[in-house]
Amino acid sequence: MEYANHLKEYAPAWSAERVEEEVARIRKAAGERNHNAEVYKFCYSAIDLTTLSCNDSVASVTEFARKAAEFYEKYPHIPNVASICIYPSFVETVGVAVDGTPMRITSVGGGFPASQTYLEVKALEVAMAVENGADEIDIVLNVGRMLTGEYDEAANEVEAIRSELDEDVVLKVIIESGALKTPELIRRASLLSMFAGADFVKTSTGKIDVAATPEAAVVMCQAIRDYYEKTGRKVGFKAAGGVRTPEDAALYYTIVEEILGREWLTTDLFRIGASSAANNLLSAIEGKPVKYY
Repeated sequence: MEYANHLKEYAPAWSAERVEEEVARIRKAAGERNHNAEVYKFCYSAIDLTTLSCNDSVASVTEFARKAAEFYEKYPHIPNVASICIYPSFVETVGVAVDGTPMRITSVGGGFPASQTYLEVKALEVAMAVENGADEIDIVLNVGRMLTGEYDEAANEVEAIRSELDEDVVLKVIIESGALKTPELIRRASLLSMFAGADFVKTSTGKIDVAATPEAAVVMCQAIRDYYEKTGRKVGFKAAGGVRTPEDAALYYTIVEEILGREWLTTDLFRIGASSAANNLLSAIEGKPVKYY
């Protein structure tokens, strides 16, 4: 399908300087009203608790997921994380560990993290993850095609994968904003992902030097807002990679709040991909150091 022509229906991205000014404004707002336990609790509940390491094993992932499942009893006053995010081969492992809880299972797929393999392989990997129990799939937009202006080809890969999934499976598309660099390319990648059926647009894999930035988040949330105004379809936002402190989480919360509105502040439309942030948020909520994961 031809998607690139639809980009003409949308205004260009803001300049980098104007985006920086907006980030400064929102950062101030975050410090004034959102550095508090209630916001931190929500941010914790929006986490896709993530382990994507080369040394992951059935044993380590089982222990990781077991702690998340036990959280309901250990911290009943804090809403638990939204999901556990793992490589496709560990979907069944997590399913056994969290069975009987409302926790969702997120699997990366589609040749994560580089997206540099055959489309047939991407689609098969995603289909196998869902068959094994994944509720949500995080794939990477083809960054190489974006950088060379092959916009239709990049979006058509997303469309092909989306077409293989049932409607109730959530598809998050990672645009790898740190590789795209400019506000205009970040905006185009976000819009193309939504045109092709993404339920979320996500900043980063966390596997390159530049991961989530508030500047990218502002551009992406503006694209989500503009897409919603034209289509009426709500698409979620996920910040991932480099989100470590409660203040980091609160800043992304505030970006969503300021640009998209409080109606986007649900775990159906806002997520944080993190592991280290979980303990730091718990420490801020509990008022004492916590090392749970």
